[in-house]
This record gives sequence, structure tokens and C-alpha cells, in this order.
Amino acid sequence: MSEEGGGYEPIDCGLHSEYELLAMHRARVELVCRDERHEEQRLQGRVLDVFTRQGAEYLRLETPAGEILDFRLDHIKQISS
Repeated sequence: MSEEGGGYEPIDCGLHSEYELLAMHRARVELVCRDERHEEQRLQGRVLDVFTRQGAEYLRLETPAGEILDFRLDHIKQISS
């Protein structure tokens, strides 16, 4: 779903903490983000994890259909629970 680490822009620490809380509570959210083609996507699902891979930070989302997707934190435009 997302490009690896290159050009990652770190996000605000407070926002990162909010994402971690969502993961800790396995919160159901609506997520608006840019995909690898820089097109806006709107998805719903449950936040499973926030993690680091190859110099970038990601949020892992499980969709209602059971699909597991990873989104770079700097590509998330909006998230609401």
C-alpha cells in the first residue's frame, strides 16, 4: 500500500501518541490518506499497530473484510474514531 521509507517526514509527537492510543484500544476508525500514486483514499477499519520499518513510521489497519494494510504516518490526512 505504501512506499518504503524514502522521503519520510516525521509527524508531531502528540499525533503519534494519538495513533498509539488508537492501536492500544484496537479502535475502529475512518482513515483518509494518500496512496503510493498520491491519490486520496478513504477507508474504515480497526487500528492494529503503529511501527517503524526502514526509517518510516506506519499504522497497520484491518479492514472490515479482514485485509491488513499499512499506511505511512506522513501520508495520513485525517483519522477519526
